[in-house]
Amino acid sequence: MYLQMESIAGLMVESLQWGAENGRYELGPYVIMANHVHALFLPKVPVPKLMQGLKGYTGKEANRILGRTGEPFWQSESNEHFVRNPAEFMRIMRYIEQNPVKAGLIKNAADYRWSSAWREKPHATASSPYVPAALPAHA
Repeated sequence: MYLQMESIAGLMVESLQWGAENGRYELGPYVIMANHVHALFLPKVPVPKLMQGLKGYTGKEANRILGRTGEPFWQSESNEHFVRNPAEFMRIMRYIEQNPVKAGLIKNAADYRWSSAWREKPHATASSPYVPAALPAHA
C-alpha cells in the first residue's frame, strides 16, 4: 500500500512522464492506486527493458523514501496486454482512468490526482493525443 503515500505516488507520476519525455514510450492513460499501477504505453524500446528500467528506478527510489534496504519494492511480474486497435485502446483507457472511481475513492475520475484523467490534464477523447497513430484502424 506504499503507493498511496504522496511522495511515492508523485515519484511514479514523474517517472512515467520522464520515460515518455526521454523517448522510451508514448505514455497513454495511467493511474497510481494504493497497491498497483495501470499504465498504457506505446513502447519504443523492448518491453522487458522498459519495465526493468521503470521498476528498477522507482523501486530503488521508493525504498530510499521508506528507509528500506535489501527488500524488493515491486513484485517480479507485470501483466502485459497488447492493444490491437483504437476501440480497444479507448476501452482500456476508460478502465484505467475509472479505476479509482470503481474503487470508491472518488466520484469523478478527473478528481483523482494520481491519474492521467486528473482535471489539470487534458481529457482524452476519441481524437485524443493519447490514441497512438501506430495502432491499426481495425483488427
